[in-house]
Amino acid sequence: MPASYAPFPLSRPRRMRQSPALRALSGETRLSASDLIWPVFVREGDGPDQDVPSMPGVVRRSVPRVVEAAAEAAELGIPAICLFPYVDPALKTEDCAEAWNPENTVNRTIRAIKAQVPDIAVMTDVALDPYNINGHDGLVRGGEVVNDPSVECLVKMTLAQAEAGADIIGPSDMMDGRIGAMRGALEAGGHQNVTILSYAAKFASAYYGPFRDAVGASGALTGDKKTYQIDPANGDEAIRCVQRDLAEGADMVMVKPGMPYLDIIRRVKAELAVPTYAYQVSGEYAMIEGAARNGWVDGDAVMMESLMSFRRAGCDGVLSYFAPRVAARLRAG
Repeated sequence: MPASYAPFPLSRPRRMRQSPALRALSGETRLSASDLIWPVFVREGDGPDQDVPSMPGVVRRSVPRVVEAAAEAAELGIPAICLFPYVDPALKTEDCAEAWNPENTVNRTIRAIKAQVPDIAVMTDVALDPYNINGHDGLVRGGEVVNDPSVECLVKMTLAQAEAGADIIGPSDMMDGRIGAMRGALEAGGHQNVTILSYAAKFASAYYGPFRDAVGASGALTGDKKTYQIDPANGDEAIRCVQRDLAEGADMVMVKPGMPYLDIIRRVKAELAVPTYAYQVSGEYAMIEGAARNGWVDGDAVMMESLMSFRRAGCDGVLSYFAPRVAARLRAG
């Protein structure tokens, strides 16, 4: 114990835990609605929201309903919403051309949000898996996910989203060199102010399953993604990937998944001192919500504790499906 600490009983740490007021005064970490990004699934068509069975409480929304969600987020003080498309299987192809169609679901949703809720930041996902008949984040040729041709496609996707009005580009593909290519294209295309929140340390995780259900990629996926996502055993490699993306022009970086990789979050923030985010992914959400609905845990308490753990580890913000519930709870006090 440091010499500045008095021995017991002169020092009693419990003194500062005796009341809500004292606990508030001595709290080291804060969580607010401004620390959150809300991931939302958007689909074509009208009608009611579509439940995602493997993510209880999460739905796919039509474009107008996503605009309503953006307005709800803004009213709650959530600064950003992140769009993920559920793509009609008929539009999934080998060349993934729907990904950069200016009139695809995501690009039309961006324009609709910016027209009606202009102050909220719109983040997008840049990866080919929702549009790929093979379910991969890059093009598949001869059974291999090819890097450089995939980057060319991802750049086209990035420019289409920027032109639609996206504020934050979120490359989640893990192709080598894609951040530099995207940044160069954004600069050349007059989109100098579009920010890149790179999924710089994205691991080949088993926690993504419910998300793939939500975007309709589960049945399409052939093989796995271990040739381009990081081995869960490799922390140093993750740091190198983060350093690379920063050197290529990323403004912010993300660790994905979140809670199983709090050590990586801590290292990124401590070693690199950059804006650092985490994605509390679908599997994390499903475990908490599923356990809560079965009465095995106090869902709200675990939800709040899980978000606080990200902040304590060093996150500047968190993508979480719990975002509106957390923001509403924080507002209620």
